[in-house]
This record gives sequence, C-alpha cells and structure tokens, in this order.
Amino acid sequence: MNLLKEFSLEDSCSYLEDKKQTTHYKILDNCTAKESQAFIERGYRRFGKMYFRPICSDCNECQSIKIDVENYSFSKSAKRVIKKAAHLTSYMQTPTLTQEHLNLFTKYHLFMKDKKGWSYNETSAEHYYNSFVIGHEEFGQEVLYFDEEKLVAVDLIDILVDGISSIYFYYDPEYAHLSLGRYSLYKQIMYAKKSNLKWIYLGYYVEDCPSLSYKSAYTPYSTLEGRPTLHEEYIWS
Repeated sequence: MNLLKEFSLEDSCSYLEDKKQTTHYKILDNCTAKESQAFIERGYRRFGKMYFRPICSDCNECQSIKIDVENYSFSKSAKRVIKKAAHLTSYMQTPTLTQEHLNLFTKYHLFMKDKKGWSYNETSAEHYYNSFVIGHEEFGQEVLYFDEEKLVAVDLIDILVDGISSIYFYYDPEYAHLSLGRYSLYKQIMYAKKSNLKWIYLGYYVEDCPSLSYKSAYTPYSTLEGRPTLHEEYIWS
C-alpha cells in the first residue's frame, strides 16, 4: 500500500440540511484486500483510489453500519422481491466503463433529481473512471444486471477478507417496480452466505437522512464506535 496524498476538506453536509461536513481523505495505491478492510472496519469508504470518512467535530450522525450475514434471515417481503426479479441475469467482473454504463448512470441520477431532489452534475467518463473503475485492485467487482440484452443495473462492491463492502448501486428507473436496490442487496447477502463471509458493510447510516436511514431495516446489524485510527482497535456494537 502506498499513501499518495492525505488531506481534509470542509463543505456542505451531503446528508443533513444546514450543516457543514468535514471529511478526511487518503489517496492510496496498491491496497490489498486485507489493507482495504482495515480502513472499512474503521469507518472509511472507498471511491476509486480515495478512502474517506467524516470527521465532524460537533456531529456524530454518520454511523458506519454492517449487516450480520450469518444471522440474517430473509423475510416474506424479501422473498417476494427476489422472486419478482428472478428473470434478470447477472454477471460479476472487474469494474469497467462503457457508454452503456454512463447512459444508465445519467438516467438514474436525473430520475433521483426529480424523485428525491438530489443535486445533479453531469458525469464525465473521466469522473466515472476515477470514482468506480481505478483502485479496485484484486478485490473490487461490479455486478451487472440484465433484462435479456439490456443493462438495467450496476452494483459496485469490494469483496474483502471477511465481508462485502457496498460502494455504489444505480439502476434503470423503468425497472423501479422491481425494487432493484433491495434485490441487489439480497443478492449480496446470498453471495456472502455462500462464500462464508460474515458482513455486508453498508457505509453510513444517518437516522434523519431518508437516503440512508433505510439501512437499519436490515437486521441484525452492528455500528462502529467512534473514529479509530489504523493503529487503534475498533469496536462494533
């Protein structure tokens, strides 16, 4: 692992209105799955070669959360979602960039702009590549979901030593009736159970942010205490 750059930035909070957010960044190269997991276990997220986490001095609303795979059981509702989308086919591979990816990514974010008021900035091929393609090393994967020949969803994940870290998911709004966000997470859990992986790392849970509060529905789960450094032990409770 090589540390290329380290810095912190203050900006408007991505999750809560009228709040500021301070984020710590590390730009890393040649991470192993074990090294990447050490960051994820301590509350970091990965986009490309960039690992980051909030370090706001007066706010602890962002809680790192992970699903207990071994003790997770699929509800009747979950089984209905799985059955409803069973006609889709999926392929796992190292992350790629195609025009089909970019078109779907844009379509999804324009939809979320109208549906949930997300801010929208057009994504360039370079930005997508730097966020979701580079830095995957030997552990980053994308799961592509197809309806026959049509790409309808992309799930970007890291398969680490003891679990799966969910990075980003986007889908075709025309298929919203299939609850593809839930479906992709159920597929992650099924893969983790089959592979004897203990956890699904879901990133941040923020109670008052609708885009993140849903994560507490996936029980049992644990949350990280504090902001341990790489030289400190971590506690999930």
